[in-house]
Amino acid sequence: MKKTIEKKKLVNYINKNKDKKIVLCHGVFDLVHYGHIKHFKSAKKFGDILIVSITKDRFIKKGFNRPLFNEIKRSEYLSEIDLIDYVYICETESAADSIKIIKPKYYVKGPDYKNNKSDVTKKIYLEKKLVEKYKGKIVYTKDEKFSSSTIINNGNLLNYNTSQKNFIEKIKRKYGYDYIKKEIKKFNKIKVLLVGELIFDQYCFGNIIGKSGKEPHLVLKEETSEYYVGGIGAVARHLSSFVNSVHMMSPFGNEKFLKKILKKNLKVNIIKDFVTPNKKYNSIIKKRFIDKVSNYKMFGSYILPDQPHKNFFLKLISKIKSKINKNDMLIICDYGHNFLDKKIAAYISKTNKFKALNSQLNSSNTSYHSLQNYKNMDIVIINESELRLELREEKLDIKLLASNLIKRNKIKNLIVTQGKNGVTFFRNNSSPIYCPAFVEKSIDKIGAGDAMLSIVSLAIKQNLDPEIVLFLGSIASAYSVNTIGNELAVDFSEMDRFLKFSLE
Repeated sequence: MKKTIEKKKLVNYINKNKDKKIVLCHGVFDLVHYGHIKHFKSAKKFGDILIVSITKDRFIKKGFNRPLFNEIKRSEYLSEIDLIDYVYICETESAADSIKIIKPKYYVKGPDYKNNKSDVTKKIYLEKKLVEKYKGKIVYTKDEKFSSSTIINNGNLLNYNTSQKNFIEKIKRKYGYDYIKKEIKKFNKIKVLLVGELIFDQYCFGNIIGKSGKEPHLVLKEETSEYYVGGIGAVARHLSSFVNSVHMMSPFGNEKFLKKILKKNLKVNIIKDFVTPNKKYNSIIKKRFIDKVSNYKMFGSYILPDQPHKNFFLKLISKIKSKINKNDMLIICDYGHNFLDKKIAAYISKTNKFKALNSQLNSSNTSYHSLQNYKNMDIVIINESELRLELREEKLDIKLLASNLIKRNKIKNLIVTQGKNGVTFFRNNSSPIYCPAFVEKSIDKIGAGDAMLSIVSLAIKQNLDPEIVLFLGSIASAYSVNTIGNELAVDFSEMDRFLKFSLE
């Protein structure tokens, strides 16, 4: 009998069995072990029917390259357990979807959930409320606790290479989860001023239906379209769960439909300080056409601003001056779209405020954009290919390139990202610190640099050791590349989970 059941069939089954006591267990179940079997045995005793719902792959944030088994495989091997009557793949991040459909008489959790406060995700509160809404009861077993993550990590079931294993073991041995979590909590005292371009990423999903009959191009049948807040807006979102407030200064055209997107995506602790370079200013929108099956980007179409009047830059400098001393650090995101000019860069370079910079090369600015305008930065993050283009060096060793850029631009901390080859931390007169890449594959690389910049800036401002800085930055990037565009922001509770499960 096939036990994995779709939503429609599950609804019909529940309606036909209202007289039965239905028990629900929910979890990831990435590696089924003795503890799970004991848990299912205890759960089955509460009723007539045991349904197990599992978390979808895209909602799992338990460390690098998790889940070990995808949702189809997890549902298949759970179906082989005689104790379980049905398996359902839940469509929400918590068990909310499962609870609403099944309306269990008993929702059974392990003993580690009895103290609801220990659930770092806080989803247990929502689940408990829903269970009670449908006249059910949440119960906790007394079974011995085992950890799938500990078994996976100790057995190296993620197949980490020597470099990856050594780095994580060093983090465990030298710092540990509790110390890192305590330091991250201190981030909330940092007041951040953000200056840079606000970008809206529009993703148009559809199916490639073939080549045009008369012209040499592919045709996409567009089905859905989604907007994500990118650029400086993405950085603000990443920061917003780690600090008490973020002051975001950026251009915006005041389009009504974009205002609604901002309201939906920006937390209340993000102070929006918008400026309009000219009366006809249109907000930056980067539209990408995506094959929804492969997530392959077929084509991009951008709305980009023209050069503002020179008086605008003087007004912007004045505006930055009025806010800079009220904050502890300044993060500049210069995407090369005519918002920040040489005069603003010169002013920022001279200020004594702690400064972090992400200055990106892209398709619209490759021929003229340069880091040369920015000096005396506390932090600069740059991709290796951008570093080589910046210094016009194709083959020179990355250590020499980094040293040259540090000296030329008087940079205190330089972080060079190298994609699948990891990331390296450079300081003048210090040995480079290297962190390997942990994510084997990505869904979308858009926004990975912004995610790293956000967390790395806070960590360096907090004077954390370079190994921790790179590890936290790698976690943020891993979180980013496993989502479409800037759909989700790095969150404190998710970062906490990532750390806990990676360092168990």
